[in-house]
Amino acid sequence: MTISSFATALFLALNFLDSHAFQVQPRLQQCSRKNTELAMGLDMVTYMRTEWISAALCTNQTPREADVCLQLGCEDGRAVTFVPRTIDQFITSTLEPDGVLPVSVERQLTQQEKTRNAAVVTFRDQRADDLKETPDESVDIVVSLGAAARMIETGLDWKKSVQEAARVLKPGGRLLFVEQTELNGESYLDYVDNLGLEVEGSEEVEEGEEVEDDDEVLEERFPIFEEVGYDDVDLVLVPHVAGVALKSMDAGMTAAERDAREAKIEQERQAEISLAAFERGIKKRKKKKKANASEEEA
Repeated sequence: MTISSFATALFLALNFLDSHAFQVQPRLQQCSRKNTELAMGLDMVTYMRTEWISAALCTNQTPREADVCLQLGCEDGRAVTFVPRTIDQFITSTLEPDGVLPVSVERQLTQQEKTRNAAVVTFRDQRADDLKETPDESVDIVVSLGAAARMIETGLDWKKSVQEAARVLKPGGRLLFVEQTELNGESYLDYVDNLGLEVEGSEEVEEGEEVEDDDEVLEERFPIFEEVGYDDVDLVLVPHVAGVALKSMDAGMTAAERDAREAKIEQERQAEISLAAFERGIKKRKKKKKANASEEEA
């Protein structure tokens, strides 16, 4: 192409652009941008340290005879890899206010179940503070790994989740927890340790106050967890506590209920002793009869 031809083409192009000027339309609505940062709720040091403690706690403090495990507030599938392979069933609960387990969490749990090839994940749409799909005294192990602080963020009641954990645990079952030491100024450990130390009745008696005969007699309940072992998580920026709470065999019973239970146990023991004595008597009679028969033959 010659210089004159190129100049002519450039001239025509400029005239076309001038006659067909482009107009930029103003944006009707500014696009919203989402933050793609990792939302763990903790600094990296505390997060990694508590993860390591959680894995060690679940592995070392789960008895071999335990079959069923429930997690308070499933947010991913990592807890499936924490529990030992001796666990047969892993039950879910959610931190969502509507009680529905998110699809992304269900997908991760399914993936970890296939990878682990051990516990069968049972998906249940139930809130961590309302385990309505789980019967009383049906679970051997309940794990709570940083769930309490997340419940506060999502509007759930972390105290009620501890109560629900105590309800679904079998007598002798264990609550394994790695939680922030204080939640809104309240101690997580103190609440777990004192759960069940309540009185029956509508009125509390002040110290030094006399109780009249017509007043309702208050009765103290026994602790839900008979033993609570714990240790502070070190090397973290946000204080955490890790521990094991063992559910009492007579959790939540009043003194009268406990006496009735012990009386029933004693009655059953006496019945076993009587049955054993009756069986021994039968054996002695048979032996004596056999001996007499041998003497007569002789």
